[in-house]
This record gives sequence, structure tokens and C-alpha cells, in this order.
Amino acid sequence: MAVVKGSKQPRMIVVPYRPWRRITLTLLLLIVGCAAVYGSYWYGQQQNHSLQEEVIAERDRLKVELVASTDEADRLRQEVVNLKLGAQVDRKASEGVRGEVLELKSEIAALQEDISFYRGLMSPSDNERGLTIGSLNVISTGAPRQYEYKLVVQQLATKHSLLNGSLQFNIVGRQGEQLVTLPLSDVSDNVGSKNIKLRFKYFQTIEGRISLPTNFEPERIELVAKSTGREPVVVEKKFGWLVQES
Repeated sequence: MAVVKGSKQPRMIVVPYRPWRRITLTLLLLIVGCAAVYGSYWYGQQQNHSLQEEVIAERDRLKVELVASTDEADRLRQEVVNLKLGAQVDRKASEGVRGEVLELKSEIAALQEDISFYRGLMSPSDNERGLTIGSLNVISTGAPRQYEYKLVVQQLATKHSLLNGSLQFNIVGRQGEQLVTLPLSDVSDNVGSKNIKLRFKYFQTIEGRISLPTNFEPERIELVAKSTGREPVVVEKKFGWLVQES
């Protein structure tokens, strides 16, 4: 070989030719690569299987907890419903008892009033004898300018005899600027005369309904009761216009 002057020649090494060695190394590398790939796949499958088992176990645990939580929520919800129902029952029972107490008190008050009334009839004091104007009640009906009335005229005596007489029942009020007196017979269909007839031994009740005119504003009720006989008596009494709710 000719040597060119001035250029550097690489060093040559002579090695023996072994083609099977190269093939063997190639196969070995392929085997190692395949083994590495399979190992990675196997490891991944094992990890994935283990993870799936953990996920399934966690899912089953959560299902059990969900069922338990649902049962507990249903139980607590039922307890709340029971408590509300019990509270409603207790409240209604309390309202019922309170209503019964109020009714009993009202009945007792009415009985006491009746006792006082009959006691006064049978055992009057010395300055409360003879013809007397008792209680007067004016009660709202709920309808505009419509009222119910109840008046008691009584005879206070230790020995009662039949009493005859008459009663004038007048409602005094204003119509505009003018003071007006309306007899009961003008505003009540239950009375047909200005002089209401009295005839009783112990007491007499005058009651009915009043219908006031639209432009009339009541202020008071004036009553005049007269008895006839050997010793006639005239009794007068005035009541302010006070309406009770029904």
C-alpha cells in the first residue's frame, strides 16, 4: 500500500471472524429485552390486579357503610317524625285542656252570677227591694250594625207577688250633629210598642236583635221601668253603649 506523505493513518487491528458469536449476542439481547418486557407486563398486571382488589374491597366497604348510614338516617328521620307528631299531640292536648279550663271557668263564672242573681231575688237587702233593672248585654252578631240584646228586669222581695208594669227602652245617639233618641220598637222586630209590657213574679227577660240606621252612632241606653198597683214604682237606669264580642 502506498503511503501518502503528510497524512495520518488510523491504526488497524485484526480480529478473528466469528459470525455465530454476533448471532448469539443478538439473540441474547432479544431474550433479555423480551424478558424485561414480559417482566414489566407481569409486574404491571400484578399491580393492576392488586389495585383492583383494593378498589373492590374499598367499594364493598363503602357499600356497607352507605347501607348503615342510610339505615341510621331513616331511623333518625323516623325519630324526628315521631317527635314532631308527639309535639303536635302534646300541643293539641294542651290546647284542649286549656280550652276546657277556660270553658269551666266561664261556666263557674256564669253559675256564680246565677247564684248571686237568685240569692238577690230571694234575700234582698233593705235598700234593694221591689222592682229593679238587672243586667243588660249588647252582643255583636258579626254583621254590620246588627246586635243582640238581653235585659233582665227583676223583683227583689222576701215574699214575691205578681208584678205588672211597663218598660221604656231607648237608645240615645247622634245623627250628624243632632242628638237622637230611638225607641227599641223602632230598631227591633221583637218589640211592637214603645212601652214594653212587664208581668212577672221573680224576673222577666227582654231579648232580641237590634238593627241600627246607617248614619246613627249610639252613645248610651236609657231604661225606665214602671210598676202598677197600690204602690207604683218608677226605676230609671242608664248604660253606656258597650258591645260584647260573640
